Amino acid sequence: MTSRRKFFQQTGAAFSGFMLAGCGWRLAEMRVNPVASDRDLLNVYTWSQYVDRELVEGFSNQTGIKVATSVYEANEVMLAKLRAGGGGNYGIIYPSDYMVQKMINLGLLIKLNRDKLIGLDNLFPKFKNPQYDPNNSYSIPFSWGTTGLIYNSEILDPPPEDWNYLWENQDKLKKRMTLLNDVREVMGAVLRMLGYSYNSKNESEIKQAYEKLKNLKPAIAAFDTDAWRNQILAGDLSLAMCYSSDAVKITQKNPKLKYITPKSGSSLWTDTIAIPKTSPNVDGAYKWINFMLQPQVAVHMSKRLGVATPNLEGYKQLPDKLQNNTSLFPSESTIENCERLAPVGDLEAIYERYWTKLTSS
Repeated sequence: MTSRRKFFQQTGAAFSGFMLAGCGWRLAEMRVNPVASDRDLLNVYTWSQYVDRELVEGFSNQTGIKVATSVYEANEVMLAKLRAGGGGNYGIIYPSDYMVQKMINLGLLIKLNRDKLIGLDNLFPKFKNPQYDPNNSYSIPFSWGTTGLIYNSEILDPPPEDWNYLWENQDKLKKRMTLLNDVREVMGAVLRMLGYSYNSKNESEIKQAYEKLKNLKPAIAAFDTDAWRNQILAGDLSLAMCYSSDAVKITQKNPKLKYITPKSGSSLWTDTIAIPKTSPNVDGAYKWINFMLQPQVAVHMSKRLGVATPNLEGYKQLPDKLQNNTSLFPSESTIENCERLAPVGDLEAIYERYWTKLTSS
């Protein structure tokens, strides 16, 4: 096991070149099909927005471990692949908070050995003992944020303030808006708009949400988690449902694009890093987690990828402009009006049934 002193000496050496590398992230170069793993290779299964060439190079320079990345756009896709036996080569995965709970219950995650972790003390107190994973026993928080709406302020006036804007302006938005390709986020948003919980276990309420979405379906251009970014920048979309982390990056490219967290409430999410029980390179996985816990890496992720870091020491090093960006770090009042997604047990099949009817019709 690497000592704390040696670990951070290596960090400084890696980042001296790491931060000077060219900017921009290239998903195509990093999307590699998993291959047979050994101690010199770590296969990372993650969200597309977290793929970053500089990050991978910094880790490889520090540890000597090569990295191959594959991406998914929904927690359920990742889970299905692992349960079907197709994820046996993945050393590290990035489940969201509610999915961590589900994967713990299914026995799919390794319980973390805290003696092998360096940097847990760097986290904000509220991320050290999360409800979805007490004492971070199976996962380490990587980023957090809200789900909301990004819109073109030149086209939409008055601007959206809540989810109901989509229905009230359906004609104006026809085929110029997208919703996430995520059953729990989309159904949850409508449930919240109707005054119910994001995590409703009432089939009647779930059906009401489906009926609302069915009425909106003709105006929806696509259910999409990734492609909307280029489309809204090109002017092909007026509005998109998205994660705050994505919105921050896009609004930096075009200030006319604005992000809001809907007034009736939305989801508060945390994406985490975890080690699946089928990981072929557990030692490499621990090194990846320790790398991500470094304040320098947290700063890099917030600056380049637009993600809100749960790393307090990293947050302290961010420029005031980022610390005060309420899309990146929302106010406490906004957070209090949001709700974390949670497992819904047997009702999951009901959600999936209505989602299939909605998206396949």
